[in-house]
Amino acid sequence: MRSFFKTKTAIALALSVAAGTATAEDVEVLHWWTSGGEAAALNVLKQDLEGQGIGWTDMPVAGGGGEQAMTVLRARVTAGNAPTAVQGLGFDIIDWADQGSLANLNDVAAAEGWDDVVPAALQQFAKVNGEWVSAPVNVHSTNWVWANKAVLDANGIAMPETWDDFVAAMDTLSAAGITPIAHGGQAWQEATVFDSVVMSVLGPDGYKAAFIDLDADVLGSDGMKEAFDRMSVIRANVDDNFSGRDWNLATAMVINGDAGFQMMGDWAKGEFINAGKVPGEDFLCFRFPGTSEQVTFNADQFMMFDQGGAVSAEQAALATAILSPSFQSAFNVVKGSVPARTDVSNEAFDACGKKGMADLAAAASSGNLFGSMAHGHANPASVKNAIYDVVTAHFNGEYDSETAVQELVDAVDIAK
Repeated sequence: MRSFFKTKTAIALALSVAAGTATAEDVEVLHWWTSGGEAAALNVLKQDLEGQGIGWTDMPVAGGGGEQAMTVLRARVTAGNAPTAVQGLGFDIIDWADQGSLANLNDVAAAEGWDDVVPAALQQFAKVNGEWVSAPVNVHSTNWVWANKAVLDANGIAMPETWDDFVAAMDTLSAAGITPIAHGGQAWQEATVFDSVVMSVLGPDGYKAAFIDLDADVLGSDGMKEAFDRMSVIRANVDDNFSGRDWNLATAMVINGDAGFQMMGDWAKGEFINAGKVPGEDFLCFRFPGTSEQVTFNADQFMMFDQGGAVSAEQAALATAILSPSFQSAFNVVKGSVPARTDVSNEAFDACGKKGMADLAAAASSGNLFGSMAHGHANPASVKNAIYDVVTAHFNGEYDSETAVQELVDAVDIAK
């Protein structure tokens, strides 16, 4: 990756704007935060910048996993018209940095002390060849289950702790005429569920071997077949109209009592909060059965695209605003995620937020924090997409579990 050099004047201007002492222009931000809860969270950042006199040009691209946004971004960059900042995940950030497309944020990071407060697991994707190229917004964990408390209470269902408990709960809801699992039939959503299922079956060592190390023996193991078998059970408990449904519409099914559970990352909590629901009273949040000590994560970050020279004053201001402790608290309280820096108080967070922060700290300390395969933090996009294809084909009945295992081995081998 090429190096970037700034004059002292440019550095001073960038940092003065970050402190709100200079006039700045608009920032154009490409992102895929288009649901109600996400939009409410993003508004926190917009208001922060407006307070510094920086306008916001919004470029939303709908699509919960960000694939459509990346397609739009590639077209913009090819045309020589990159946005100021772009929401990015995991290996996508590394890929853009390796292409020399991203601005160097080292001076902002040094002035703000990012190295001391951003966890190493996040720095793995925010820094490339020692250069900060993106500003982490949050940490999402993906192995959550969300439940409508009233529906569970009415049917005598306790929070399931094991896979057998979960199967029994699904059977009870099905017998009562309630859709057990709210799900949207999109490849990234099925992969999100698969993440949790594989962790529950193979455990942390097996998950790492399969999705990070890409060990063919583990990918082709009996345990992986069991994971696909469990996906078949989940598929049997999804309503008939799931195909193509956006994730937030599946969340709404749980909010409205039309379904009992949803397996989704903690961005789903933002939908509950936006609907005025209270954790512990209206809805429950818990780790997918069998993964109570593990956390699979992704982290939204904003990549700062090279605008033809040194990092701009507006980019410096945006990056500084994103990683300020006050913003990290205010944004993540609304978004459902947890802060991307370790020194933010949990005081403003609700019960699910406090649990998320505690789980993340414990998993990081015990070595049980793993990048999510489904969300681009375990392997490059080529491998992730190959896994997507197999998982969604199996979920839609194209493969039985035994065939899916072999297809998975072959697809990963070709994609590596």
